[in-house]
Amino acid sequence: MRHLSIVVLLLVALGGAPAGSAKVAIGTMAGMVLDSHGRPVAGATVTMQSSDGTRPYATHTDANGHFQFVRYETGQYDLRAYSNGMFSDWTKRISIRSGKTTEVTLRLPPPADVSVTVPNGPPEPKQ
Repeated sequence: MRHLSIVVLLLVALGGAPAGSAKVAIGTMAGMVLDSHGRPVAGATVTMQSSDGTRPYATHTDANGHFQFVRYETGQYDLRAYSNGMFSDWTKRISIRSGKTTEVTLRLPPPADVSVTVPNGPPEPKQ
């Protein structure tokens, strides 16, 4: 115990800090998810991952279509939104800066037109 105290006192006296105690710069990513008509989308899933494809995170929009990723490490991130079977395009290389809030708007595409043809009766038997 005495040796540990001496090491800590030397580090403090020399202006150093023990390994693992370095401060990490953090910031916030916030924004809105809008549908194809520009209306806010409540309950959408927003995915954020670092631009190198690691560190994925997810959150949901509130009743007004807003989302926040609070207190995340600074760096470059990619984002996209999902709701009712529709994905927005990835918004790439958005920076989180130390002590700042970066604002992003994600837009969902219009629903795809799907047509289904239903025959008028049972199929004809093959001969």
